Amino acid sequence: MALSDQTRSGDLAETLKSEREATKNQIRVALPGIVQSFDPDAVTAVVQPAIRSVEIDNDGNRITDNYPLLVDVPVVFPRGGGVTLTFPVKAGDECLVIFADRCIDFWWQSGGVQEPVDDRMHDLSDAFCIIGPQSQAKKIGGISTSAAQLRSDDGSTYFEINPATKKIKIVAPGGMDVVTPLATFSEKVTINGLLTWMGGMVGSVVSGVASKITGAVEFIGSVKANGKVIDDSHTHGGVERGGSNTDGVN
Repeated sequence: MALSDQTRSGDLAETLKSEREATKNQIRVALPGIVQSFDPDAVTAVVQPAIRSVEIDNDGNRITDNYPLLVDVPVVFPRGGGVTLTFPVKAGDECLVIFADRCIDFWWQSGGVQEPVDDRMHDLSDAFCIIGPQSQAKKIGGISTSAAQLRSDDGSTYFEINPATKKIKIVAPGGMDVVTPLATFSEKVTINGLLTWMGGMVGSVVSGVASKITGAVEFIGSVKANGKVIDDSHTHGGVERGGSNTDGVN
């Protein structure tokens, strides 16, 4: 029995549809992933894609399976102009895996503009790992809606820039260490807590002076020097009472 043109065109349409579906299933663009390990020297990670692959068998059944582990995946940190923002990457961190259009092997090894080592496209071997996407199961809370923050996930420690107040705020319950040969403050400094001074700059120490202050100093409260209180009520021994002043400071 001869097939009609309509039947033949219907079969062709189904064949083309099946080919399109098969082609789409073979194209990888981006997937959420879970970091299995991180190599800080190579700046690469081993990543498990977090969405399973889908295949249709010869009987039309839909089969899903885990993708294989992606190894030697370059990790993307915000970077430019000689400055890089880095942060710890741990097993279990969620990420976004994107797949390059072409083979990245030669570029990854040498940088610059390179020839593709082979003709693979959208391949699992050519992935990049961007740390940061959050599932609802692992999302952070307390995100500021008015300021930019570099913060711990629990929000207890952060560095904040607020464009409205034009202030920078640092909250560090564990303390803050500043390692620098010189810190310059152009305007007023207010210290609400105890100031402990352990020593002066190198030049002052050599001359036997721990610190130098240029300009007028006003103290509200008492001042101690070697255990002695120096204020407006302090006295000097070894002198007779009278209307005259003592000699100048020796």
